[in-house]
Amino acid sequence: MFNNLSDKLDKALHVLKGHGSITEVNVAETLKEVRRALLDADVNFKIAKEFTNKVKEKALGQNVLTTLQPGQLMVKIVKDELTELMGGDAEGINLSGTPSIILMSGLQGSGKTTFSGKLANYLKNKKTKKPLLVACDVYRPAAIDQLHVVGDQIGVEVFSDRGNTDPVAISKAGIAHAKANGHNVVIIDTAGRLAVDEVMMTEISNIHKAIQPQETLFVVDSMTGQDAVNTAKTFNDVLNFDGVILTKLDGDTRGGAAISIKSVVNKPIKFIGTGEKMEAIDVFYPSRMADRILGMGDVVSLVERAQEQFDEEEARKLQKKIAKNQFGFDDFLKQIQQIKKMGNMKDLMGMIPGVGKMMKDVDIDDDAFKGIEAIIHSMTPNERSNPSIINSSRKIRIGKGSGTSVQQVNQLLKQFTQMSKMMKMMQGGGGKKVMQMMKGMN
Repeated sequence: MFNNLSDKLDKALHVLKGHGSITEVNVAETLKEVRRALLDADVNFKIAKEFTNKVKEKALGQNVLTTLQPGQLMVKIVKDELTELMGGDAEGINLSGTPSIILMSGLQGSGKTTFSGKLANYLKNKKTKKPLLVACDVYRPAAIDQLHVVGDQIGVEVFSDRGNTDPVAISKAGIAHAKANGHNVVIIDTAGRLAVDEVMMTEISNIHKAIQPQETLFVVDSMTGQDAVNTAKTFNDVLNFDGVILTKLDGDTRGGAAISIKSVVNKPIKFIGTGEKMEAIDVFYPSRMADRILGMGDVVSLVERAQEQFDEEEARKLQKKIAKNQFGFDDFLKQIQQIKKMGNMKDLMGMIPGVGKMMKDVDIDDDAFKGIEAIIHSMTPNERSNPSIINSSRKIRIGKGSGTSVQQVNQLLKQFTQMSKMMKMMQGGGGKKVMQMMKGMN
């Protein structure tokens, strides 16, 4: 996420490291590189210039504390200004109304239909709502089918009227269906176009007037950069939408849209899409995003994702098993499944401070656990419960069954044994022993 921008800002801010004080000369040199990094990320030139002027004004107006280096102070100022530029505080979604009506808008290919499903899944699981998805894209082939597939995947009902070509009538009928069947949120997926045109804008405007939604959200493909910002302005002039959704942030995103869009349309970014899975949706926190752009990680989001997968009852059972030395490969497999649900591995690693920079050139496969899972699934239930019975002949069979080598099976067994010992020691408060053990493993 924003790797190129992060690298360039890091190099720009590195200019001040080693300097004893902030001067007009070294600030100008640093901010020249910062402005260049923002322009390369497809941030609007005017916004980039205003941003660096604000940073310069603050930097030259502050005395450096004795505990801070000039470089550290500049990083803090840049972080604060980036946070402010992207919206300052996180904005929630308006769920007033019975039912709450959410209208999705945007260009074709921006990820509207998929995100409608993600939003429905988010509201169902995290806000305990009963959403209804309404298919109002009457032009794109298989658009209605796509929404039905998404609805089935997440267990959310989809309303559609295949014989009707009037999206206004479909949206009204969808809301009536929601009221009659106890749905408290209606998400209306509208048609997109390849470019902004008068017919499209008139249609979305008519839907908006007819249904009076509590939330109108504009979906943006974050990989389109400055073009997305210009499109957002056109839509906002017609719809006066309430917030922006940034999709495909897990891709090769330069970051221009995320940084510029609030400034141009004066509407907050409310959610971001960070992957293809239905769970890959996050509330947009400007301060956390600024941290990630500057390579500081995002520990809070990482902890929140971990907590979402945490099951207190399962944790208690696991503790008892560890205490009785009964932790087996079935338990290990459950832990892997929980980690996988948290998101793609590279994104998770990028949330750990300092690790993002180290991992930028490392390609982490989303199927990194596949080999481990294959080995475990090739074991018998008895072997998974009692790994100590796995002898040479069993290792050969497991290796053949999983498409791996005996060496890989041995490696997993060794790592599993070490991990089990550590978990047992941690339960007994043996922190020092764990540290000694880890040194011995290096």
